[in-house]
Amino acid sequence: MEFLSDKWWMVFPLMAFAGRWASGWRGAGERRHRRRVELYTLRNQALEAEEASVAEVQALMNTHDATNRRWLEYELDVGKLIDFPMMTDVREPLTVAFLRAKREADGQRPASAEDLRSAAGLDVYRQAVNNFAVALDVAEREARRVRDSKFSGPERERLATARQLLMIAENDAATPAERQAAYKRARRELDGLIVLPDVTVAALEEKIAPELDAGPRPPQFHQG
Repeated sequence: MEFLSDKWWMVFPLMAFAGRWASGWRGAGERRHRRRVELYTLRNQALEAEEASVAEVQALMNTHDATNRRWLEYELDVGKLIDFPMMTDVREPLTVAFLRAKREADGQRPASAEDLRSAAGLDVYRQAVNNFAVALDVAEREARRVRDSKFSGPERERLATARQLLMIAENDAATPAERQAAYKRARRELDGLIVLPDVTVAALEEKIAPELDAGPRPPQFHQG
């Protein structure tokens, strides 16, 4: 007690030291808390960066659909195939290139936009769709440039005849017999010139199915 009574003045520096220690401890705790918050934020940002936006995926799927519709315009329209025969000619490198690009894009396509959540997967799908669109652009430009120039004169005449016959086959004003005869003759004219995809033939025959199914009708007799 005598010692403490003589050293009472030491209370003040001790209190100052304790205050600094407490302040430093609180500051260290706050710094640890800030680091934890920063690490949590960075971790969440990294996870978000690795996830693909559903809206981005859907927009890319829409672009894919639009490109497929452009291709289907050729597959479902025989007249357009006659005008631009290169689009189904698998002997043409550009045709093969865009068909391969289409197959790759179709293979990368998710079942739904929600199924593709990886940013890396989205990049792969985006590249495949872009390659498909570009390859189709190139093939279309070349097909429009060459048109039927690779066919001989008589072959071009057959193509033109087939085009006119198909117009008759699809004309509702023609009789069933006329439409059926025109369709069959058109197929003969195209034989050996253009290979029509199965989906093209199916689309064409669907338009004129009643006429193709209609056989000769027996004469009708009426009693007086």
